[in-house]
Amino acid sequence: MLAKAPATAAIGAVTAFIGLALILTGNVDYTAVYAGFIPARFGGAEAAFLNDAGLLPAWLTPFSATLVHGGFTHLLFNMVMLLIVGKATEIAIGTRGILALYLVGAVASVAAHWLLDPNSTQPMIGASGAVSAIVGAYAILYGRQRTGAIGPFSPRMVQIMWLIGAWTAINLLIGFLTAGTDSPIAAAAHVGGFIAGVVLVRPLLEWQWREA
Repeated sequence: MLAKAPATAAIGAVTAFIGLALILTGNVDYTAVYAGFIPARFGGAEAAFLNDAGLLPAWLTPFSATLVHGGFTHLLFNMVMLLIVGKATEIAIGTRGILALYLVGAVASVAAHWLLDPNSTQPMIGASGAVSAIVGAYAILYGRQRTGAIGPFSPRMVQIMWLIGAWTAINLLIGFLTAGTDSPIAAAAHVGGFIAGVVLVRPLLEWQWREA
């Protein structure tokens, strides 16, 4: 099924394997601190202390955080959404394009999360922000082909709104299921990732066709 989307398959396989391994061995809490994105490490009041605490280098954590998930539900929703939108998006923008989009989405998501509370010492984990970038790209690429116009809204706008609503609903469900845990949902990160996908998809599509 994913033969034409090797990067999506690889991202999903690696993330699922590491995520399941951490969950099944009970190492999520430790790894969340060691490799999760902690806003205060990037200029917060406790930056010096945290960066000398033997944690993974701060610049790596926007990416390493995507491999850590708070539980089976958190991991499952991210992997299902990745598979739903990742294959079609990768076919359109290519393997390099989807990798670039995923990595930039990860950075954009933590940047949005940092802006919300730069002094927070709560680790942010999960691939939701990076996956949201692919959702945003998918919305732009396939919006016209999946729905009809509704009133004054064009088919593309209807599809974008549908995806935003569906993604928001999924995140609200995850937020409800993870309420009171050590890894609550980071809504700002999802918004940051989605915006990155919307902005970058056209340049990545042009890059893919120039290189073809």
